[in-house]
Amino acid sequence: MRGRITLRVWAVVFACLPLMKAEEQRVTLPAKEKFHLFVLAGQSNMAGRGIIRDADRVPHPRVLALNKEGKWVPAVAPIHFDKKSAGVGLGKSFAVTLAEADEGVVIGLIPAAHGGSPLESWTPGGYHDQTDGHPYDEALARTRRAMADGVLKGILWHQGESDSRPERASVYEDNLKELIARFRKDLNAPELPFLIGQLGQFPANPWNQSRLVVNFAHMAVADSVPNAVFVNSDGLRARRDNTHFNSESLKEFGRRYAEAYLELGR
Repeated sequence: MRGRITLRVWAVVFACLPLMKAEEQRVTLPAKEKFHLFVLAGQSNMAGRGIIRDADRVPHPRVLALNKEGKWVPAVAPIHFDKKSAGVGLGKSFAVTLAEADEGVVIGLIPAAHGGSPLESWTPGGYHDQTDGHPYDEALARTRRAMADGVLKGILWHQGESDSRPERASVYEDNLKELIARFRKDLNAPELPFLIGQLGQFPANPWNQSRLVVNFAHMAVADSVPNAVFVNSDGLRARRDNTHFNSESLKEFGRRYAEAYLELGR
């Protein structure tokens, strides 16, 4: 009887291993050239507000994330830490798709999104009160930290809800171009891919004129800036708040970002 109980206890222990906190699991980094890095930047839909389930806490052996303390850990939800509401995002499904497309690499995610942040806070010294942070400065610092271990391959961007008002939307296109140029200059990566995700198209929350302007700006920038790509959100669905993508849609969005990146042939 005691033997059977012991076996059951160990079975439970092993079953729970995938659900251990990411910080408690050791990781081994690959050779630098095999460690491909991607920045996750923007606001809450990049950070992810999807509901977390057990499967979202199971790591992929070749997908890591840079945690708040600047250490590499298995990439499990929530990858971001901008707000307490951080949940499932698009980063992991993006990374898993790339990892499965090339078994010789490890993907490293650099979470840098700030929920609610307008584009004007993504400038040197820019401050965002909702997260008590400096979005651009922090993204730059965390990316430079990550580049000590791997090779920067791209930036994923999803942002624009906070700029969907007349005074911000009218200058959004020029400001986004400036942001891309600044990132590339400051990171010494003049051809760095920049993937721009389309804002949510939710029937219960129809776009106003300013959001249409932001959407046009996203497409125009992708069309005019080298190595910038527009990723559509067609058919993706919202949570009940009609503001944030739900978990399954975020996972699909991540796969679309990955397909867009792979089409660049980088």
